[in-house]
Amino acid sequence: MTADALVMEHMMNPKNYGKMEDSESVGMGKNPQNGEKVAIYLKVREEEDPFIEDISFQAIGCTTTIVAGSLITTEAKGIHFSRAEELVSATLGLLENQTPEDAACTEMVALALKASLDTYAQRQKDADFPMISYHINTDCTPKEESEDEKTV
Repeated sequence: MTADALVMEHMMNPKNYGKMEDSESVGMGKNPQNGEKVAIYLKVREEEDPFIEDISFQAIGCTTTIVAGSLITTEAKGIHFSRAEELVSATLGLLENQTPEDAACTEMVALALKASLDTYAQRQKDADFPMISYHINTDCTPKEESEDEKTV
């Protein structure tokens, strides 16, 4: 399947979308500039390195956010936390070469996964620990053309 076909498949039929009522952890990624947010829910099997048995997400965001949520949760399902941390790091690293507006939605999803992993770890020490929420660092607002760049 080509990259374009893969993106189209996740756009038309998002995987792992919806609230998980019996989740053991939830984390949030937020964009403070426009109010978009992503929640990622985890069902975990406790092992020496916890294992993501099931994962889902909900989003208030654009199509790019939904596609990123579908792709990232598909990759994270069925892996240990240490690999999920690597997935977050690799995803954020790939975004360094993108424009801020292109990177923001994917960053928000990656941070939501990180928040859910971190929330789970904290709840192992304190069952009442609140959900962690991380804010993106990039601004997804497209930059206006400067007067010098406009064509007449």
